[in-house]
Amino acid sequence: MKPLTETLKSRAETEKLFVPYIMAGAQGLDKLEEEIAMLVDQGAAAIELGVPFSDPVADGPTIQAAGLRAFAQQVTLKKLVEKLQEIRSGAPLILMGYSNSFFHYGIKELVEDLDGTDVQGFIIPDLPYEHRDLVLSDLGEMALLSLISLTSPTERIKELVANAEGFIYAVTVNGITGTDQDFRNDLMTHLAKVKTFSKIPVLAGFGISTKEHVKNFQQVCDGVVIGSKIVSSLERQGTEKTGELLAEILR
Repeated sequence: MKPLTETLKSRAETEKLFVPYIMAGAQGLDKLEEEIAMLVDQGAAAIELGVPFSDPVADGPTIQAAGLRAFAQQVTLKKLVEKLQEIRSGAPLILMGYSNSFFHYGIKELVEDLDGTDVQGFIIPDLPYEHRDLVLSDLGEMALLSLISLTSPTERIKELVANAEGFIYAVTVNGITGTDQDFRNDLMTHLAKVKTFSKIPVLAGFGISTKEHVKNFQQVCDGVVIGSKIVSSLERQGTEKTGELLAEILR
């Protein structure tokens, strides 16, 4: 079992998991360590770090805008890796980005450069499951996390969870990320089905932004991923106020 999978599976036995997403460098890479520390203080079991990309097909306007702010400050994957080599997070980190960024860097080179950092996994939304062999052989102890959509039929769900690592990212809406979302009436049934088949934690993500959302999804899942709400708050009111916001949502 890979380190990220082992850590999250163990932690999920005693508590509901909170995994936040932030866009790396949206407020400048010099703020990254402070932001990570705040998220750990709020109980983050792991932290997703978004890699800025020019065409983020799964991201809503909030995260797209954050990526543009990071680009404006000349944040690149190379610079992010260099920053991560300098800091210690206190929680496992997961790089979330698009395949072009990782392939351009070189998967093997990226994994080698991340050796000794707190990065333990990748989420690559535009990498089809059928093409995961393009990266698996070079990942070593890094986990490659799977996303399961609302439209995935039962057999597909079984296939995706069979060799899943880290946690199952159960997408709660069709389309892009964002806080202004309407959830389907049969969503809880879908999530319960995914949970039935999975041997690792299942976390609900996309559109989760309120205390009520968190409580509802915790009833059927092992935890939640919160992204756009945090990204927006960090831009508008900074790290400390975002920590206070999360404390209210999560408790």
